Amino acid sequence: MRIIAGQHRGLTLASVGKGDEAAHLRPTPDRVRESLFNVLMSYSLPHGARVLDLFAGTGALGLEALSRGAEHVTFVDNGRVAQKLIRENIAKTRREDDTTLLTCAANKLPMASAPCDLVFLDPPYGKSLGEAALLIAHKSGWLAGDALIVFEENTPQAVAGFEQVDLRRYGDTHITLLRAQ
Repeated sequence: MRIIAGQHRGLTLASVGKGDEAAHLRPTPDRVRESLFNVLMSYSLPHGARVLDLFAGTGALGLEALSRGAEHVTFVDNGRVAQKLIRENIAKTRREDDTTLLTCAANKLPMASAPCDLVFLDPPYGKSLGEAALLIAHKSGWLAGDALIVFEENTPQAVAGFEQVDLRRYGDTHITLLRAQ
């Protein structure tokens, strides 16, 4: 895994290889991240955005956003393997000052200190964890009024109170873009 573009372009991140099923780590492939960020550019993101990366895994999505001009990223993951990888990747990019790592479950978020403009939501596939985490993030003040949510799952996602603004499919990965109604 590597950073695709921006300030840290080409930097190789700490990796779990093909994934770690026991830790529910399934890194988003480089080609999917590249396509996703091309779509985000049409929404003028992530430049200048505050980002929330739920179920952060290796932190690759949030770090890609920082590389492309995001202001700050809050990573959330309660897995020890994931936390170690995120810390290692933050150190590799030297972005300690504009990142925060919350070591809680994504559905047990504390109240936000500032809302986020962009939310990455990449839960373990097929476990129905994403919707609950998104609703808690919304209730806890993590979502700015016009926040864009990038929901990655193995099926298209619909969440009550959110409208779908785009849907993309990359093999067995579906990326649903949502906004609060």
